[in-house]
Amino acid sequence: MLLSLLRERLAPYRHLLGAVVALQFVSVLAMLYLPSLNADIIDRGIADGDTDYILRIGGVMLAVSLIQIACSVGAVWFGARSAMSLGRDLRAAVFGRVGTFSTREVQQFGAPSLITRSTNDVQQVQMLVLMACTIAVSAPIMMVGGVVMALRQDVGLGWILAVVVPVLFLTVGFVVSRMVPNFRQMQGRIDEVNRVLREQITGIRVVRAFTREPYEAQRFGVANDQLTEVAVRAGRWMATMFPLVMLVVNVSSVGVIWFGGHRVDSGQMQVGALTAFLSYLMQILMSVMMATFMLMQVPRAAVCGDRIGEVLGTSTSVAPPEEPLAPAPAERGYLDLEHVTFAYPGADEPVLHDVSLSGRPGQTVAVIGSTGAGKSTLVNLVPRLFDVTDGVVSVGGLDVRRQDPELLWSRIGLVPQRAYLFSGTVRDNLRYGKADATDEEMWQALETAQARDFVEALPEGLDAPVAQGGGNFSGGQRQRLAIARALIRRPDVYLFDDSFSALDLATDARLRAALRPATTEATVVIVAQRVSTIMDADQILVLEDGRVVGHGTHRELLEGCETYQEIVSSQMSAEEATV
Repeated sequence: MLLSLLRERLAPYRHLLGAVVALQFVSVLAMLYLPSLNADIIDRGIADGDTDYILRIGGVMLAVSLIQIACSVGAVWFGARSAMSLGRDLRAAVFGRVGTFSTREVQQFGAPSLITRSTNDVQQVQMLVLMACTIAVSAPIMMVGGVVMALRQDVGLGWILAVVVPVLFLTVGFVVSRMVPNFRQMQGRIDEVNRVLREQITGIRVVRAFTREPYEAQRFGVANDQLTEVAVRAGRWMATMFPLVMLVVNVSSVGVIWFGGHRVDSGQMQVGALTAFLSYLMQILMSVMMATFMLMQVPRAAVCGDRIGEVLGTSTSVAPPEEPLAPAPAERGYLDLEHVTFAYPGADEPVLHDVSLSGRPGQTVAVIGSTGAGKSTLVNLVPRLFDVTDGVVSVGGLDVRRQDPELLWSRIGLVPQRAYLFSGTVRDNLRYGKADATDEEMWQALETAQARDFVEALPEGLDAPVAQGGGNFSGGQRQRLAIARALIRRPDVYLFDDSFSALDLATDARLRAALRPATTEATVVIVAQRVSTIMDADQILVLEDGRVVGHGTHRELLEGCETYQEIVSSQMSAEEATV
């Protein structure tokens, strides 16, 4: 997975990688040339009057060193450019793919894991590419070149290379094979730490309200200890690698000096050649050590590459149609659900069973039922956050599965059950609904949503700051701002998923009264728990265990729907219910 990912994503940077290889090749050749010059100086010796020789050889060595330094710097620069560009592209690709996911895929991966994959995992792959450009390219060249140059000095000691290099590779391979499972487990444990930390930060007020700080600290401690345990286990294997490599390096150096010394003593080898051979052996082993250092990163990067590839290889279950169609203008604002059934993957029972309803512009359709009846699921089917298991959902007289998603979403104004505001300003959040909205349109939407008063009271007005999630506003204020964000779009269908729950009854009544004239050309769907919110709806759908058990107006349901009667009696007196 990692190789295919790198092959695909590094393709646009072939020219940079080519420059890296060329510069590293020249740099290594220059490095390999220096020991042979040293050997020549040692074997030739320097006598009086050899000033010209010293200057000439010294100048050559200086020039070779400068070339080697310049090429190394250039290779690192191009390598860093390639790695940083890859990291940028991977983050953008993961973010773009997650943006196409339906709610099903987001729930499948989980928000903490998706965050880890787009940050920590990408960083690990990026680091591997940087090290590959600076180490993996030069190490093979240095190894092969070092072997060739060492054999040119003395073939008789070549058997040491034939023994040492395979032993070194086997040692490194053994340690790396033990590191891979630990790194895979480590990334999963990082996901878990992020999940717990995210929950605790998001729910800090609940934690404090119930004095659960010790419990949450213990829960985080468990996740943290589990991550530490795996990290220590992987670190132990990593720590054994360098001592093992250094053991092989030192033993081989002793072997070269011992056996080479005997060859020098017998006249089969010059002292300069022995010195050069030892230098080349060190370069060979150094290249293996550098490759070892990079290989230490490969297992973790491979796991991260698999996780990134898993996201990039996942297609949304709500796929856009190959040939999208546009709804008929004459049926603009029409909403129809025909015998809709929906079941989550792997669920034993459907959440919704054979649900049908119709809404027309100017009408308000209300959905009510007990907790878990499937109300929010029904609303989520309209903008295709999920696809129906059976039946048809139509907007504008056309099946939503046959429409271009962008066009479909532009016709729908959704206010979710949990009103979420983005960090920025009130103006920024309203422009989520309409990017080119004027101040006049914003104030009008805020007035309809009963939010104008508290926004005007803010010192900065529309430019008042909004914290992440709208944490600096109350629940009712967040709901009203979210409603204003939907109103400013002027969509064909409004979906209010229990969007009035945090409002007091008086504000609720004023808001519904203001919505009527503002939504005369659109269908309004309201999911609510409070009967007072939906009493004036043109039609009310009563759900119980995902099935429609009542459909009609408030008065009709009071007469003929037992479930609705129970809901009403639990909230209102008989006089209030008949008003």
